[in-house]
Amino acid sequence: MAGLGSTVLSAAAGRAAYAALSRRPPGGRDTWARTNHRGEQVTLVEGPAAAVAAVAVAAVTPGLPGRARAALAAAGAGAAAFGCYDDLAGSGDRRGFRGHLGALARGEVTSGAVKIVGIGAAGVTAAALLGGSPVDIVINAGLTAGGANLLNLFDLRPGRAIKVALAGSALLAAGAPGPARIVACRAIAGPAGAALALLPEDLAERAMLGDAGANALGGMLGAAAAASLPRTARITLLAGIAGLTAASEVISFTKVIEQTPPLRWLDMLGRRPAAGAAAPAAAGDQAAPPAADQGTEAGAWPPVVVPEQAAADFP
Repeated sequence: MAGLGSTVLSAAAGRAAYAALSRRPPGGRDTWARTNHRGEQVTLVEGPAAAVAAVAVAAVTPGLPGRARAALAAAGAGAAAFGCYDDLAGSGDRRGFRGHLGALARGEVTSGAVKIVGIGAAGVTAAALLGGSPVDIVINAGLTAGGANLLNLFDLRPGRAIKVALAGSALLAAGAPGPARIVACRAIAGPAGAALALLPEDLAERAMLGDAGANALGGMLGAAAAASLPRTARITLLAGIAGLTAASEVISFTKVIEQTPPLRWLDMLGRRPAAGAAAPAAAGDQAAPPAADQGTEAGAWPPVVVPEQAAADFP
């Protein structure tokens, strides 16, 4: 039951932030509006709402060490800020680590390259706040930045990234050993509560996390793992994150999910019926055309008419 009160508080804060941002989105509604394949408008304010709630609650969660609260807040705020920048200012010309870093090598600074550097810096900051040996700081920075990136790679269909975030939260709470489990439960309370509260909006295709929300929630879960797991478990988790990130460059997570019945059932749970037959997934989800964070295949959550909003942007 550790962290239950903070989870409820985060859920309430997430709903309140979403309502407030929906009424008066910064820069006007058009700044955050996107049109999906159904001809319906969705909004990107879900992401900032989730990030604000998760960060605020993490910063005041009782029973967490001060260093852990500061690290969670830094991870969430930094990832949200650079993710939001990419959501609103992205050009869509380059995608993936290879695309953005290749452009950077040629002297072209893309929004994705800025996000790569920015989220990496947020990960280092969070790791430094947690403290420990230089080895621990490197591992924890990788977990934070890698978690931010990995969750974003799943944000290709309505509700998918939030479901992954909630599953990851549950696994972290169950897997943390001994007294560290209490720390883990309190550390995940902010991101898990905000994610759960905004899941209905995501599933109904009224709103989407965007890079701001997915990066923030993933970064905070990475920081929570860094704050609660022993070194061996953190190294194993970091290897898994790195492996999935590398795999995303050459395979489609969507295709794997659709070809695996239990995963497909979970992925479709709570979603609106498809509008049409799904087109084959491209190799590597990150290669999908960039507009809405939930991908491009017909009948799920196709692109919008504004450039570079794909989660695939990083990478």
